[in-house]
Amino acid sequence: MTDSSVVKLSALVVAHNEEDQIADCLAGLSFADEILVVLDKCTDRTKDIAVQAGAQTIEGSWEIEGPRRMAGIDACAGPWILEVDADERVPSALAEEVVQAVRDNADAHYLIPFDNYVGERLVRYGWGGSWGVSATVRLFRKGNKVWGDQRIHPKVTLTGERRWLEERMIHHVDRDISDMIRRLDRYTTARAADMRASGSTESFGRNFRRLFTRFFKCYVRRKGYKEGYYGFLIALFAAIWPLIAWLKFRLEKD
Repeated sequence: MTDSSVVKLSALVVAHNEEDQIADCLAGLSFADEILVVLDKCTDRTKDIAVQAGAQTIEGSWEIEGPRRMAGIDACAGPWILEVDADERVPSALAEEVVQAVRDNADAHYLIPFDNYVGERLVRYGWGGSWGVSATVRLFRKGNKVWGDQRIHPKVTLTGERRWLEERMIHHVDRDISDMIRRLDRYTTARAADMRASGSTESFGRNFRRLFTRFFKCYVRRKGYKEGYYGFLIALFAAIWPLIAWLKFRLEKD
C-alpha cells in the first residue's frame, strides 16, 4: 500500500464489474495522493484497468453495501477521503476545490452537489425520495463518516462540522429508461431483504400513502416539473419503489 506518511487525500472507488466505467472514473482522480479501488466480486477486467491506472486494489466479497464501503475506508492511508462511484466523474474545478478543502484541514465533512445525467440528458431537478440525490457527503476526514449495514440506502453517521463545496460531481445515474427499471428492481429487492432481516411491521397503507407524498416531494417541492417527462419519471419511480419493495417483502420468500 501507499506510504501513509505522504498521503493527505485518498480517493476511494468501490466497484463491481465496472470495466466500461472505471478508466474514465480513475482518470479524473490523479490529483489524489492515493487511489484505492475496492473490487467486490469482480469477474471482468476492472482490476487490470485499475492497476494499469496506478490504483491500489483490495478484493473481497460483500453482500451489504455498508461493510463493503467501510472496508475501503479502513484501508485508505490518508486522513482525508473522497468517495467516488465508478459512474461518477470529478471535473478539474471540483478537484481544485477538494484539494483546497483538504489543505484547510478542518474537522469536517463536505457535501458535494451533483449533476445527474440520464443518458446524455442533464436532469438537475426532482431527485429525492431515495431515488437519486442532488448533493451528498463524499469528502470527509477519516472517522467522520460511518456507513450502516442496510442493503439499500445504508444509514450514514456523520461527525464534525458540515460544510459544502460549490463545484459539482458528474453522475451518469442511468443510461436510459430501461436502466431506470433495472435499478428499480435492484432497489426493491434489496429493500425487501432489509425488511425481512429486521422483521419489519410496515403496513400496506403506509406505503400506499407514500405514493402521493413522495411524488409530490419530487415533482413539486423539488421542482421535477421543470424537467418535463424526465421529472415525471423520477417522481414516479421515487413514489412506487417503497410499495413494490413492500409487496416483494410480503409475497416473495427471498
